[in-house]
Amino acid sequence: MNEFLQFLGEPIAQRSLWACAVIGFANGFVSALVVLKRSSLQIGTISCALLPGIALAILLFGLMQVSILIGAVLAGLLVGLGSLFVSRTSKVDHDTALSIIHTTGFAIGYIILVQLGLQQKVDDWLFGSIMSMGNADLWIAYAISALAVLSITALKRPLLIYLFDPRAAAAMGIPTRAFSYGIFALIILVLVSSLQAVGAFLTLGLLVAPAATMYQLTDRAEWMFWGGGLIGGLGSVAAFFLSYPLGWHLGATIIVVLGCIFLLSYIFSPKYGLLRAKR
Repeated sequence: MNEFLQFLGEPIAQRSLWACAVIGFANGFVSALVVLKRSSLQIGTISCALLPGIALAILLFGLMQVSILIGAVLAGLLVGLGSLFVSRTSKVDHDTALSIIHTTGFAIGYIILVQLGLQQKVDDWLFGSIMSMGNADLWIAYAISALAVLSITALKRPLLIYLFDPRAAAAMGIPTRAFSYGIFALIILVLVSSLQAVGAFLTLGLLVAPAATMYQLTDRAEWMFWGGGLIGGLGSVAAFFLSYPLGWHLGATIIVVLGCIFLLSYIFSPKYGLLRAKR
């Protein structure tokens, strides 16, 4: 216990705790978009597609934080939009095109990074390493988190209309195409901001589980945003305090905690829980 208290006094622990709270809240807040748009599997696929962008950025410009960020964002956008283009100009559907493009890109990115001797960094990008986040990583995460929360809050009413009934939204003059691309771009940015924290393989859990939990607890879509944010933030902080004494990987612990919270809501939700369904 004394060792853990001493650890909490270290700057690295305090930075990690703040990162858990901010990144967890922002991902939980944005997770409402993913759940309401029913695009969880597509976003999970795109999260793994960030790796080739990182690899190419490092190959061309070296280990510069800004170039890595831009490379990851461009990779996500290119894979997402590229798969949509292929599906519209061929016989294959969108999911098939997305699977082919993202796995090919992931393989190319992995080969480049291994050839560059960055095996340890590959593990961090795949599974996360909050403890190794530097000040630049944190400020990028904070800026993207603030942008995501503020923009969704400002546009919440037309956004909800678009998510539930795109045709009605278009009839009301809401720019549905701009909203579609804007939501996609915002989710990509949030994915990139949490890449260092929980990694490409685990980030989907952080970007889905909080709102999915709230979906079990309420019928009001607007509550899914703030409720998801609180679940994401508090769950990530709880994981921080659990991971050190247990010796668990922090990123993985965050996803385990959020998964357990979802499981509890699935079982005990007063309106939609498993126990209620059996009555």
